Amino acid sequence: MTCYAPNSQRGLTRLEYRTQAWDPAFLAYLAKLEKKKPVIFCGDLNVAHTEIDLTNPKTNRRNAGFTDEERANFSTLLARGYVDTFRHFTPGPGHYTWWSQMMNCRARNIGWRVDYFVASQKLKPALKRAWINPEVMGSDHCPVGLQLAL
Repeated sequence: MTCYAPNSQRGLTRLEYRTQAWDPAFLAYLAKLEKKKPVIFCGDLNVAHTEIDLTNPKTNRRNAGFTDEERANFSTLLARGYVDTFRHFTPGPGHYTWWSQMMNCRARNIGWRVDYFVASQKLKPALKRAWINPEVMGSDHCPVGLQLAL
């Protein structure tokens, strides 16, 4: 399935909604789907999970997409049996899917990784490759990909 997680907004005006309502409801929905078959979802999850998922973690603390609450909820999701497929194959820093349109950030690779393919643990043996296509222009985000061998 595709997914767009709510952005917590400037001033974190929607952080409570995001972390206390939407994230738990999404996790419950995934659990329901998981009863029928393994799940793969992709999209803009509006969270940089770890410090290596954005260029400047220290200066972005408490900004939308990099709050402790959002990151903890993503960790909870992974702990419930899901795999961040890109990190399964690529553990290092410097890989982003979104760049501000100001100050030539994309050309300088000053970005955030907020777009994901996430898969059920049951599908882990079928994961063959996950990637990011930063060279594809047309948006402030870039495409991400996943290859499975089923």
